[in-house]
Amino acid sequence: MGFFDKLKISRLKDGLTKTRESIRENISRITQGRTDIDESFLEELENILIAADVGVETTLNIVERITEKAEKETYHSEDELNSMLMKVMEEMLLDTPDSHPVDFDADLPEKPYVILVVGVNGVGKTTSIAKLAHNYNRAGKKVIIAAADTFRAAAVQQLQIWADRAGVPMVSQGQNADPASVVFDAVSSAVAKGADVVLVDTAGRLHNKSHLMEELAKIMRVAKKKVAAAPHEVLLVLDGTTGQNAVSQAKEFAKCVQVSGLIVTKLDGSAKGGIVLSISREMELPVKYIGVGEKIDDLQIFDRGKFVEALLGK
Repeated sequence: MGFFDKLKISRLKDGLTKTRESIRENISRITQGRTDIDESFLEELENILIAADVGVETTLNIVERITEKAEKETYHSEDELNSMLMKVMEEMLLDTPDSHPVDFDADLPEKPYVILVVGVNGVGKTTSIAKLAHNYNRAGKKVIIAAADTFRAAAVQQLQIWADRAGVPMVSQGQNADPASVVFDAVSSAVAKGADVVLVDTAGRLHNKSHLMEELAKIMRVAKKKVAAAPHEVLLVLDGTTGQNAVSQAKEFAKCVQVSGLIVTKLDGSAKGGIVLSISREMELPVKYIGVGEKIDDLQIFDRGKFVEALLGK
């Protein structure tokens, strides 16, 4: 069995409680006593979905489908209307190719498999790295963390605490060290010790955007000296509580570095869990992992079907 077991699904549902309750309660409110759909109803539905950060484009498509159905069908009760709304939303939210990665216990295409993790400060980048490390470690893979965020005060110490919790070694040179040198040491160590995965923490912000781009480019060049195809993945971490700002942030970061996938964190602390679906539709980048809690095993592989099920409360 993969990592998306019953416990994971339960935690996913728990993590999306605020978003699910907000959507279902508001929809129940606007369908109360209704058996038909009019313009004012559709306008209220739009507001509910946008408030949950399902996204404007996705919301408009949902409303369009509901309008088409309402023109052809008759509803004899509030329950029938509710059921139709949920079914249409589920179909619409699932109507995007699923591109989640394989389980952590699957074979890697190359060893060591180097993953660069990027994102602005405060989005949950450090904890996401630790959670990735924990999952790979639990799956039987040897993991090394590279503490290449040497610009921010206490970043290395914080990462060391999380690395210890994950039970994996960390390579560091302290604050203000050359990040590329840290990465070179970490990848060299991984090659020498036969490690499976190298997770690289990076600075979320330097003096300006050009410095950040230069630093990331340098890290990539250095990693390639030891492993030609490195980095194999560049994961961008986004804070789910920031709503549509996360979409804008993703677009800006994608200009700086070639991002291969997204991690959306802190979904348990917001009623805006629909942002995951908004991002995955608006960006050409796949959402690969989602954070639904503060515990070290609360990072999950993004499964669209399970997510929609948890979001709508089926």
